[in-house]
Amino acid sequence: MEMSENKMNTKPSHKQAFFFTIINYVGILIGIVSTLFIYPKNKELLGIFRYIESLAQIIFPVLLLGASQALINFHPKLDLHHKKQLFNYSVFSIAFISLIALGLLLIGSFIPFLNGMKYVYFAFPIAVFLAFIELFKKQSTIIQKISIPTFLDNIVPKIALPVIFCLALFGLISVQESLVFYCVLYGFIFLLAFLYVLKHFKPKWNFDFKSLFESVSKRDYLKFSLFAFAGSLGSVFAFRIDVIMIKSFFNMETLGTFSIGVTLASALAIPATGIFVLYAPIISNYLKENNLKELNTKYKEVSKLLFFIGALLYSGIFLGISDLFSMLPTHESLMASVPVILILGFNVLINMGTGFNGEIITYSKYYKFNIIAIAILVVLNVSLNLLFLAYLKMGIESVAVASLISLVGFNLAKLVFIYKKFELLPFDKSYLKLVVIVAISLLTANFIPKFESVLANLIFKIGVCFLLNLSIIYKLKLVYQYNFWIDKILKRK
Repeated sequence: MEMSENKMNTKPSHKQAFFFTIINYVGILIGIVSTLFIYPKNKELLGIFRYIESLAQIIFPVLLLGASQALINFHPKLDLHHKKQLFNYSVFSIAFISLIALGLLLIGSFIPFLNGMKYVYFAFPIAVFLAFIELFKKQSTIIQKISIPTFLDNIVPKIALPVIFCLALFGLISVQESLVFYCVLYGFIFLLAFLYVLKHFKPKWNFDFKSLFESVSKRDYLKFSLFAFAGSLGSVFAFRIDVIMIKSFFNMETLGTFSIGVTLASALAIPATGIFVLYAPIISNYLKENNLKELNTKYKEVSKLLFFIGALLYSGIFLGISDLFSMLPTHESLMASVPVILILGFNVLINMGTGFNGEIITYSKYYKFNIIAIAILVVLNVSLNLLFLAYLKMGIESVAVASLISLVGFNLAKLVFIYKKFELLPFDKSYLKLVVIVAISLLTANFIPKFESVLANLIFKIGVCFLLNLSIIYKLKLVYQYNFWIDKILKRK
C-alpha cells in the first residue's frame, strides 16, 4: 500500500479518466434536466440557491488558503512520511482558519450594519465543507483515485438540489428549511469524501510538523500558498462577480435566468475539467523534472482535443438550442436564457482551446504571475460589468459579454507569458486547420434551409455539422486521440 501511495504516476489512469468523464457527464445531464424542467418553475428560488452557492465559492478559497495547490506542488519533493505530514498540515490549517472565520462571523452578527447578510450564514458552512472537499479531491488526484470524490462532488448535489427545490416549490418545507437542508447536504458529502480518502491514503495523524518544514521550507510553503490563494480567490471572484453584479442591479428572478444559462453552457467544460484535474500532478512533475519536451507535446495534444470536443458541443448548442427549447413545456422561461447560453458557451470554448496554461503557471517557479493574470481578469470583468450595467443600462446578456471579453484577455496574458518563459504554445498548423473546418461546418449547417418540423430541423442541422466535422477531421488526422480511438474501434470490428 505504501509503495502505491509513494509512487508518482507519469500519466493519468485511463480508467480513472474514463470514470471521471462519465461521472461529470451524468452530473451535467442531471443538471440539464433539472434546469429545463424544474428550475424554471421558480426562478426566484433558483436565484437564492445560486447566490448562496456563489458566496460559498468566494469564501472557501479564504479558508483553503492555497493548501490544495500546495499539496500538489510540494508532493513530488517529499518521501512518503512527509507526504502524509503535508496532508495532515493541510487539514489542520483549514480547520484553524475556519474557526477564526467563524469567530469573526459571530462577532459580525452583533454589528447592526451586517444584520442584512442573512445568506452569508448559509454560505459559510458550505464554504467550510467545500474547502475540505477540495483538499480531499486533490489528494485523491495524487493517488489517482478521483472517480468517487468526483461522484460525491458532482452527482450528489445535482440529485439532491432538485429534490430540495421541489420540496420548497410545493410547500412541503419552507425556503429557510430548504437552505438548511442544502448546508447539511454538503456536510454529508464532506464526510463521505473524508472516509474515502482515509480508505486509500493512511495519513497517520500527527500534528508535530517540525520535520515536515525541515524537508520543505516553511517560508517557501507559505509563500506559494499565499500566491495560490490570491490566484484562486481572484479567479473565483472574477468568475462569480457576474452573480454579485446581477444581484445588485436586478432581482433574484433575473439571477435565476442567468444561472440557467450558466448551467447549460457549463456542459461544454466537462472534458476540460476532467483532463485538468487528472493532469495537474503530471504537469507538476514535468516542471520539477524540467521535461519541457514532453510537456509541450501534451500541451498541444490536449489543447486540440479539448477544442475539438468543445467545438462539436458548442456547434450543437448554437444550431439547436432555440428549437429544443421551443418543444419544452417550460419554453417561455427558458428562451430568455438563450443569448446567455451562446455567449458563455463561446467563453467556455475559448478557455478549453487554450489548454492547461493555468496549471503550467501554477506549478512552475513563475506561479506569482497568476496574480497578474487574475488582476487583469478581475479589473476587466468588474469594469465592463459596471460600464454595461451602471452606465449603459444593458441587460443580463451584457454580463455574459463582459465575462467573454475579460476571459479572452486573461487567457491571452497567460499564453504570452508561457511562450516567453518556456517557449511553449498550444497552437500549431493543424490547430489552425481544425478551427477553419469547425467554422465552415457550422456555417454550412446553419444556412441549410429550415424544415417545417422543428424536430427534423434540429436533428438534420446538428447531424450535418457533426458529420462534416468528424469525417474531415478524421481524414486529415488533426486530433491524435480522436484518430487513435476510431482506428482502435475499427480494428476491433
